[in-house]
Amino acid sequence: MNIREQKSKNIRKTYLLMAFFLIFVIGVGWVFSYIYGNQNILYFAIGFSLLMNIFSYWFSDKIVLKMSGAKQIKREDNRDLFDIMERLIHQIGLPMPKLYLINDASPNAFATGRNAKNSAVAVTSGLLNILERRELEGVLSHEISHIANKDILIATLIVVLVGFVSLLSDFFLRATFFKSLGGRNNDNQAGIIMTIAGIVLAILTPFAAMLIQLAISRKREFLADASGASLTHNPSGLASALEKISKNALPLKRASHATAHLYISNPYKRKRPTGLLAKLFMTHPPVEERIGALLGKKF
Repeated sequence: MNIREQKSKNIRKTYLLMAFFLIFVIGVGWVFSYIYGNQNILYFAIGFSLLMNIFSYWFSDKIVLKMSGAKQIKREDNRDLFDIMERLIHQIGLPMPKLYLINDASPNAFATGRNAKNSAVAVTSGLLNILERRELEGVLSHEISHIANKDILIATLIVVLVGFVSLLSDFFLRATFFKSLGGRNNDNQAGIIMTIAGIVLAILTPFAAMLIQLAISRKREFLADASGASLTHNPSGLASALEKISKNALPLKRASHATAHLYISNPYKRKRPTGLLAKLFMTHPPVEERIGALLGKKF
């Protein structure tokens, strides 16, 4: 699959995610409106899902930057960073993204925004301190590639939509539990079945949302690595940067499970397990595989 096809695929994924969220929340609302015998719950779910899609599209990037403690910077704050970014942006023909700095010794970076015209790239102070110029170029080219490949919107939407689905599921799980303690609806077999279905749904929803989040993250990282290396014509720069970042043991102070998939490297800095099951729950592909792919090795 070429880059153009991948861009189209990312756009389709974004719309599918929004449609999934819409249908899912309405479905959850219908289940619980049946359990509680209250049609207003369904109406609330419909309105909530529509508003959340709109809210997430327009404001999810601002939420992500706020959660990460990122502060916007100007050229006079770091001329070298702006010079590198402007040169790379000129090569690829994209608008200049806003640049943000996260005051944290842990080296990391991410891109966010709803489109290329409204994009932002955030880097940590730790990243700027440990990388050489060619390595910083590699990291910035990786983040620019996320913007060019049109996968920043879906990655940013996931933060808000998945987070709200998890919160909604937790609310319904607690509500259903307390309802069952009250002894209502237990004389109705259909009601009991729907209550059990609601409990199962509430338990499994955050898990399913997490899998969607992780699957999208891993695929997009490999593509951004390849696109970034093509942009700089120097895959060793990004490979060297990934190695330095992965070897740094400092976790990001404001690391969050909701935003972990956005970063170029896992912000928690935990020891990376290598088993197949463990890989399923990793927010990023193993750094050894990413470096190997950049340098042309096979696994």
